[in-house]
Amino acid sequence: LSIDNETDTDGNSNSTAVASIGAPEDAPADFDKAIVASGFGRFNLILLLVAIPATCANMFESTTMSYILPIAECDLHLTLTDKGVLNACAYAGMIISAIPWGYLADTKGRRKVLVYGYLLTCICVIGSALSQNFLMLVTFKFLGGLMVNGPAAVLFTYLTEMHGPKYRPNVLMVVGMITSTSTLLLPMLAWGIFPRPWDFLLFGGLDIHSWQIFLLVCALPSLISGLVLYTMPESPRFLMSQGRNKEALEMLQMIYRINTGKPKDTYPIKSLILEVPSRDAQKDEAIYTIDSKSEPVKRPSRTLLESLRAGMQQMKPMFHKPLLGLALHCYTMQFCIFLGMNTIRLWLPQLFASMAEYEAEHASEGGSATMCTILEYSVNKTAETLTNHENACAVPKTISMDMYLNNIIVSFCGLVGYFFAGAIIRLIGAKRLLTYGLLVSGVLGIALYWSINSLTTIVISSAFVTVSGVAVSSLLGAVVALFPTQLRSLVVAIAMMCGRLGALSGNLLFPVFIQIGCVPPFVMVASVMLRTVPLRQSISVYFQCAFH
Repeated sequence: LSIDNETDTDGNSNSTAVASIGAPEDAPADFDKAIVASGFGRFNLILLLVAIPATCANMFESTTMSYILPIAECDLHLTLTDKGVLNACAYAGMIISAIPWGYLADTKGRRKVLVYGYLLTCICVIGSALSQNFLMLVTFKFLGGLMVNGPAAVLFTYLTEMHGPKYRPNVLMVVGMITSTSTLLLPMLAWGIFPRPWDFLLFGGLDIHSWQIFLLVCALPSLISGLVLYTMPESPRFLMSQGRNKEALEMLQMIYRINTGKPKDTYPIKSLILEVPSRDAQKDEAIYTIDSKSEPVKRPSRTLLESLRAGMQQMKPMFHKPLLGLALHCYTMQFCIFLGMNTIRLWLPQLFASMAEYEAEHASEGGSATMCTILEYSVNKTAETLTNHENACAVPKTISMDMYLNNIIVSFCGLVGYFFAGAIIRLIGAKRLLTYGLLVSGVLGIALYWSINSLTTIVISSAFVTVSGVAVSSLLGAVVALFPTQLRSLVVAIAMMCGRLGALSGNLLFPVFIQIGCVPPFVMVASVMLRTVPLRQSISVYFQCAFH
């Protein structure tokens, strides 16, 4: 990456050239022109480094429970239903907190939400690490989901607002890669911590085991993120939206100085377009607008009722054809895909642990077993820990090394799939990729039923997680392409909420279906994935109609 701005043929900075083309030097600049003029360099690189622990914190909060379930079932007296609740409770917190966090981010600022959100998440993770029973753990995981949802969503907004239009797609791609990499870190952490014989009393009364140390380590990304983001500036885009142009200009000058190494006074932009009246402005003050950059115009401030009416008017197309039907199709697809993908993804550690334990106990018989045998074994083993707890849990729980390796392989395949997703989309197109991806995911979901050994399970589950993950990315890309700019954020937010509701539902239903029989859980996963294929065809029709 080039640290300094590139120069043109006359030796002048490109950012300066961009700022001066088509307008007088002292004319107010809009945000895109101002952020481009600040350059791309050291500050942006620092920002992406900060995104690494922040993205890990987001992923850890919704995934850590799946890794502690096999090893903590004796300490917490867990039933299969309890395990499903632990996997799902973080998503419940995320669903409830979506709207309040969005309001706070748009009124109080991106930086405050990021700092306080991650620090509060850290407190909740520490609380879950110190939990002594199932109820305490569920409560702290629910609160953790409640807290992490705000910064997790705002992080994408904050990063894109700190970059010019040229770099925004690349930034989102980098964040996606970091997210995929963070899923690989969890099984590696579990591999390094769970086998350790760490059992001791803390403060004279708190029993601490290796799985609690694992959760404590998983609190570090959120702590680091909160502390580091405290030193970062507020988004200039947010400041401009609040009429705080003086502060926004100071932030842009600071970014320019860090990126270029030049004094702040040499920043080519001297004033910014006043998008809304400043805090000190009087009602009906003359202000600059984007549509009229050269002459000031009068714009009276709105009342709360007028702002509400304007917002409802903007959302009005969402409740009429064709956008209403299209949005409902997208919400249903997101619900189904997340239900299938996150159900299998979060239950894989438990399935691999049961598989490794069964193969160890039946090594003399060959060790291999079908998926139905493994599920039956898991149900019986969980029931034994509850009915005969003293004998079943007399020996400390140990997990075979194969469990960690299997999860690492699945996570690595998902990471590789994400790296090739862009090339595949360009090769066959986003619509075809979404259709074929959903179809293949549904087939793989039901194919797990016929898995005959651990190797087959690894291959099928790795392919399922990889293909369904690419399908999710394709669907979100379709949402962005199909809806008008003023409705995209709303549609994406509702779609993500529906996805989390699907993940919540799947993880609650999966243990119930396991106890019913071997076929129902895989039929559930396959049916919801295949159900989305005709919906995708309907979206394709809407897509074609939109351009006609």
